[in-house]
Amino acid sequence: MSKDLENMLDVIRSEAKCTASYTGREAFDKRVMQAIQAVDRAAFLPSHYKKQAYDNSPLLIGHGQTISQPYIVALMTDLLDLTPEDTVLEIGTGSGYQTAILARLAQQIFTIEKILELADSSKRRLKELGYQNVKVRCGDGYYGWKEKAPFDAIIVTAAATHMPQNLLDQLKSGGRMIIPIGLPYMHQELMLASKDKAGKIKTESILDVAFVPLIVEDSAVSN
Repeated sequence: MSKDLENMLDVIRSEAKCTASYTGREAFDKRVMQAIQAVDRAAFLPSHYKKQAYDNSPLLIGHGQTISQPYIVALMTDLLDLTPEDTVLEIGTGSGYQTAILARLAQQIFTIEKILELADSSKRRLKELGYQNVKVRCGDGYYGWKEKAPFDAIIVTAAATHMPQNLLDQLKSGGRMIIPIGLPYMHQELMLASKDKAGKIKTESILDVAFVPLIVEDSAVSN
């Protein structure tokens, strides 16, 4: 393990302890940390940012989008409580970094990216890196991926102004969704939504966050 990667993992562990009073998680699951360690963040960044790959900060990936800071990636992943048998929907593929981590923890990942160039590049990158349990679609993630529903877990990596009912409807009973909610570039909260066996939704505010806005348009979804 490189020194930079080791430092990044140490920062994630330290941040987890510091925010435990908000998140309820003083340490993240061993499988989550192993996945973070195994996925090379540098492989998902433009060449001019590769030297900053192990910094605990978001970085630009083009088209006004970012790759989230490693701590937030670890936290959101951990909150899903994934098992190896789970099927996961990701809204906002971006560079594919979060996707790759999910792919190491669950059986199947379906991921939607609104920006065609990012969808194409992440699809190619994930294939080249050997992730065979990932399906990438270019389309409007607000509407989910109805024909593949229901999902054990849903993760949204851009901020919505409200909890999307379309996504809640595609969540299995017993499933969990993690999503930032709030106005663009203003106060946002990382929210955890859980669906019980009766289909009732319980929501919980986890942490204040800052995400790029979820792009929502009334457009056709393409494969």
